[in-house]
Amino acid sequence: MDAQTSSPTSYEQLALYIDGTFIQAEGRHEQEIVNPSTGVAIARLPHATKEDLDRALAAASRAFQTWRSTSPLERSGILRRVAGLIRERAPTIARNITLDQGKPLAEALQEVTTCAEHAEWHAEECRRIYGRVIPPRSESVRQWVVREPIGVCAAFSPWNFPFNQALRKAVSALGAGCTLILKGPEDSPSAVVALARIFHDAGLPPGCLNIVWGQPAEVSTHLIQSPIVRKISFTGSTPVGKTLAAMAGAHMKRMTMELGGHSPVLVFDDADVEAAARFLARTKTRNAGQVCMAPSRFFVQEKAYDRFVEAFADAYGGLRVGDGLAKDTEMGPLAHMRRVESMETLVADSRERGATVVCGGERLAGNGFFFPPTVVTGMPDDARLMTEEPFGPVVPVTRFKTTDEVLARANALPYGLASFVFTNSLATATQVSNRLEAGMVSINHFGLALAETPLGGVKDSGMGSEGGSETFDGYLVTKFISQANAVP
Repeated sequence: MDAQTSSPTSYEQLALYIDGTFIQAEGRHEQEIVNPSTGVAIARLPHATKEDLDRALAAASRAFQTWRSTSPLERSGILRRVAGLIRERAPTIARNITLDQGKPLAEALQEVTTCAEHAEWHAEECRRIYGRVIPPRSESVRQWVVREPIGVCAAFSPWNFPFNQALRKAVSALGAGCTLILKGPEDSPSAVVALARIFHDAGLPPGCLNIVWGQPAEVSTHLIQSPIVRKISFTGSTPVGKTLAAMAGAHMKRMTMELGGHSPVLVFDDADVEAAARFLARTKTRNAGQVCMAPSRFFVQEKAYDRFVEAFADAYGGLRVGDGLAKDTEMGPLAHMRRVESMETLVADSRERGATVVCGGERLAGNGFFFPPTVVTGMPDDARLMTEEPFGPVVPVTRFKTTDEVLARANALPYGLASFVFTNSLATATQVSNRLEAGMVSINHFGLALAETPLGGVKDSGMGSEGGSETFDGYLVTKFISQANAVP
């Protein structure tokens, strides 16, 4: 493990962003921001007061009256300028993500640069929000349907992909003609402040986008209960999502929920087993496993099982873990010490249930929040590692016999976000993809989270989409208009 201490002087200047103005601490409560590779504080983040939240609500409400009727061409132009600024500023934004979130610099840079494509895609699609004409029953009547922006939206984005998740919510809401109050992740805030600066410099009118920080429960309650807010978007854990959904439902507010998952991986005997193992090792390494759609429950058919475990442990267990800014780092730290403690708890529970730890299993020495790539085999299906989303670099691998058996086990949990299948049989791929209870199924590769594809789950993994043309559905309401030539 190689940890470096990075100078905080180059880190993003943190602020609130309300009604087109960046606001520093000015006597507000501040929170320390810690570099997870070192455990050292690198900055302080100002929290919003209730007065700040009310100002943001008023600004978003006022801006909506103009933004809702702004030409889609103008909205598209702003989003295109956003894309250009993302590409220009990507190296600095990525470095700051590594400083406060921990992921390796190459991963952070990829997260930022792909967001330019998301902005461009929404810039095009927001010009194609069409209605329809309904043939009337009388020739003296005209009937048509229009889709209008729902209004002021409140969004809550997570710490694991701080730039990507905030950007997705912003371009969807703003592209649809809504205005937005966004509470980003207090633990990794630099990317969201940088995003606000990009929209500001791209010419977005004041009040259309507002950024606030604070105690999550206090901010979400204040915003969701406000009659000004008409829709919420949340990405995060299932328990928190259910709490926010209940609150929103009590006020009859539209919602998009992208919640937790415990994604099953089905590796069949006829797959290219060694290639699948190497591919899954690379995929699981991303963000130290702190990915909502990460492969996390590995089911391997009997004949392929031993070969898969050997190949996977060989590729995964030897990864170099360290500071995300170090050139030779292959996997960075976890975002918080509580994630390290969670990994220890899951491994300990598996051991108590007779499981074998093939590699890893113990936290790494040092001041940072490091836990090694860990492979566990032989645990029962009711072990915590098989029933609770690990959200970290611990991988359970278990064997199965038949397709019906593995489908029953894969679908047994209340989660249904993503799933992965490896097989060279078209018949098996078709059968399994039809029967897996998940919002996304990826076969023989990782084909998820593109700008043009839906991103969302079923069951306890949420509702709505944060990708593809479906993303606008959550920000638009349908209005039916019927007009007769004269009063009958």
